[in-house]
Amino acid sequence: MLEAMAQVRAAAPISTLVNTHANGDHCYGNQLVSGADIVASTATAREMGEVTPAMLAGLNAAPGEIGELFRGFFGAFDFSGIELTRPTRTFDGRLELDVGGRTVALIEVGPAHTRGDTLVHVPEARTVYTGDILFIGGTPVVWAGPLSNWIAACDLMLGMDIATVVPGHGPVTDKRGVAAVRDYLAYIDAEATARFRAGIRAWDAARDIALGEFAELRERGRIAVNVEAVYRALDPAHRSPSIVELFQRMAALERPGA
Repeated sequence: MLEAMAQVRAAAPISTLVNTHANGDHCYGNQLVSGADIVASTATAREMGEVTPAMLAGLNAAPGEIGELFRGFFGAFDFSGIELTRPTRTFDGRLELDVGGRTVALIEVGPAHTRGDTLVHVPEARTVYTGDILFIGGTPVVWAGPLSNWIAACDLMLGMDIATVVPGHGPVTDKRGVAAVRDYLAYIDAEATARFRAGIRAWDAARDIALGEFAELRERGRIAVNVEAVYRALDPAHRSPSIVELFQRMAALERPGA
């Protein structure tokens, strides 16, 4: 892998790298782009060290039920040999870069999926790179929230003059993909809010909400995390369960027949 990356860099050197957010599948490769200017929002840079490769490797190797749970989610990934490489430049709000003579606008839209999500907009190419603000064909997961920020990010993209949308997960899409993610988030926000107002606990609400047109999305169990984000936004005193319990809830909702 490292040798192949070295060959790619030699053929087309990378001078600027943007981390759209702090999840490992989007930033653990930083060490492979030595010498590049690594840019991220301030919030992303702060969050980057909270879940380390060593922590994930330890969870995958854990004995018993906990290890089995996390191997179900991350067992296909090898976290060994990863050196956490932090951004060399941070920004807040908006930053414009010149990359190969093209203006590239970095727009901070978090907290949403994580605490510091960034969109990368290339106006000349009518293209936006969304990071995990878009999951196409899969269920968005709202680790930070509120959902209103994520919906606002979708609205921002829908108002852009763009033809190509590159999501964090799933195939390249267009504004229809943005609208689909927005529709899911708006639906979960409304349904969870109604159950919060009715005094229903978050876990019971997650199990009660009928997914309807969204039932075919992959990783449907993420609704357990998303409802927690809604409840936190409605009640600042609400405390979500541990990360282990959240993964247990997601796994339970994705079992056949659940």
